[in-house]
Amino acid sequence: MIPPRALVRLFLPCVFLACCGSLLRAAESRPNILFIYTDDHSYRTVSCYEHAESWAKTPNIDRLAARGVRFTHAYIGTWCMPSRVTMLTGLHQYGAKTMRMEGPYPGSEYDPEQLPFVPAVMRKNGYHTAQIGKWHSGTDAGFGRDWDHQIVWNRPAHPDNAPNYYYDQLLSIDGGEPKVVPGYSTDNYTRWAVDYIEGKHRDASKPWYLWLCYGGVHAPYLPAERHLNDYPGVTVATPADIYPPRAGKPGYMQKIAAWEKGPTGDPVLSDKAIGSEIGDNFERDRGRTLNEWSRQYHQAVRALDEGIGQVLKALEDTGQLANTLVVLTADQGYAWGQHGFRAKLAPYDANIRSPLIISMPGTLPEGKVCRTAVGGVDLPPTFLSFAGIDLPWKMHGHDLTPLLRNPDTVWPHTTIMPFTADKFGADCDRVPDPPANVHKAGIPWYVMIVQRPYKYIRTLNPNEPEELYDLLTDPNELTNLAADSAHADTLKQLRAATLAELKRTDAKMVDSLPLVKE
Repeated sequence: MIPPRALVRLFLPCVFLACCGSLLRAAESRPNILFIYTDDHSYRTVSCYEHAESWAKTPNIDRLAARGVRFTHAYIGTWCMPSRVTMLTGLHQYGAKTMRMEGPYPGSEYDPEQLPFVPAVMRKNGYHTAQIGKWHSGTDAGFGRDWDHQIVWNRPAHPDNAPNYYYDQLLSIDGGEPKVVPGYSTDNYTRWAVDYIEGKHRDASKPWYLWLCYGGVHAPYLPAERHLNDYPGVTVATPADIYPPRAGKPGYMQKIAAWEKGPTGDPVLSDKAIGSEIGDNFERDRGRTLNEWSRQYHQAVRALDEGIGQVLKALEDTGQLANTLVVLTADQGYAWGQHGFRAKLAPYDANIRSPLIISMPGTLPEGKVCRTAVGGVDLPPTFLSFAGIDLPWKMHGHDLTPLLRNPDTVWPHTTIMPFTADKFGADCDRVPDPPANVHKAGIPWYVMIVQRPYKYIRTLNPNEPEELYDLLTDPNELTNLAADSAHADTLKQLRAATLAELKRTDAKMVDSLPLVKE
């Protein structure tokens, strides 16, 4: 007969091994996360979205939507840097301690001790992490701390190369000396992402998180050579408020005039607007019509769609599709003529609304549409939730899993989008007086919230009118309802909701908001 103590000695190692095996299986079953991030990419270019141009074709993105949940109203960011900071931290601009613009544009710095990034948390919790493509969040791109594998175009660290969105990018691989790499960037990033999905440069025993940061379709909106003849003869409708005045909108909106009538009556980019974006050339671009610009922009999207198709095929070919959460979105949208813009930044859907599609066949419903407004700050807590990792700090957003499980779920949260130009962290504690609170593009600080079907905008300049739009009946945001007494209660409710959300997210500037025009 075996003594009881001996039984214990025999039994405990078995229990230990069983537990270890269980934990290992749990780690192996945790989903991979493929986070595809495009640049200045309007939802209007994606053919499965309402209000897309009828001639725009994105078959691969459409197939992703058919196998997942498509969000109609996603507000990821207002411009390149703050949207990326949000993806790395789960925080709005005013919560990003120590992040700051510094040195020649797009130079920026931060203290990783005071502002840790989400991929470092995932890495410490057993994920293999990778980042491929554009970086716009400090000269420190985080290799070895945030990323196990990285092929990075670090614009803040190399401002002289920062305009090279499509060719001859200065890239650093796994912390190595940066070198100029030939080829079309969209295709390069796709090839390297496929390599990673297929198992190169990663530990096959770990779940993985890949942030694939395309530079397309940012200015200068260069299509791949194979797409230069796409969409022949297309035309776009001239937006109703392409020229000022714009009734009901704040004072700065009466000055936005990127377009003027050309010799044939079609809108052309105004002389004063040429030069406001990377790659502009006065001699080449003078007199180019809105039709020509829009065609070129959509042509550049074609390579993105092809690349997305290739990385999704790699998932399928390697048997990883069922265990990979795929998220496709963009840092913000981009206006072409709407409200007089060729730009992002402003609080209107044409400027900042992004595509957002989330797919995991077999786990999430397929072919569904969610019309609840969501924000960029909601994505990091969602990733951590799927990874089974507790929030490492208070984040400003909310886990989207309930909406992914049932897109018709009543969402109790407020979606807010703040714009504090190029200021972050403590530099946002107080709203500065104009012109210090006005971006170089002429857009002042604002806060915006969306509670379906309404959007509320508060421009943070003294004595400017509030804005209220019914996105269901007025998706182009042409009629400001704020002064309509029939909507007084709605205005009051959304004004209060804005203040409450600023307070919930610890925005100190809530105590210095300028008065609105009564």
